[in-house]
Amino acid sequence: MNDPVTTLDTRFSAPDAEPTSWQATQEVLENAQISWLTTVRADGRPHVTPLVAVWLDGALHFTTGPEEQKAVNLTANPNVVLTTGRDTWDEGVDVVVEGPAYRVTDSAALERLAAAWRTKWDGQWVYEVGDGVFRNDDAGPALVFAVEPTKVLAFTKGTYAQTRHTPRA
Repeated sequence: MNDPVTTLDTRFSAPDAEPTSWQATQEVLENAQISWLTTVRADGRPHVTPLVAVWLDGALHFTTGPEEQKAVNLTANPNVVLTTGRDTWDEGVDVVVEGPAYRVTDSAALERLAAAWRTKWDGQWVYEVGDGVFRNDDAGPALVFAVEPTKVLAFTKGTYAQTRHTPRA
């Protein structure tokens, strides 16, 4: 998402609040160490799990093993919610990203994402690309998913503001 429509929801914001800019919201996504992914099980129950993600090219990317619950859930229902932020009441920004998750299998895109993972975590997350997945020496294949947001909510704390960012039509 680039240059989204940004609106302040005055119902849930302090009287003197300003909308959280897209730049500030994007910085939270770029710098987040942990995000929480919510998927939907086949029986309708939610499944929530922490993971590391990379914001690149207007989308939030994450990985999962093919047998993990989130991968199983995504085969039936691609709609997800990713959240990140701070566990404080009076400072920081919490961000919620909504949208469908889709597999990334293009080798060039995967190479760029593998480089982004290495850079973001100073070499702690190293992936090789092969057969449309990430691979490493420690585990089996990792499927890579991208979420291009249909809606992003930013909850600024301190002077409370609820901001909505949506793609331009």
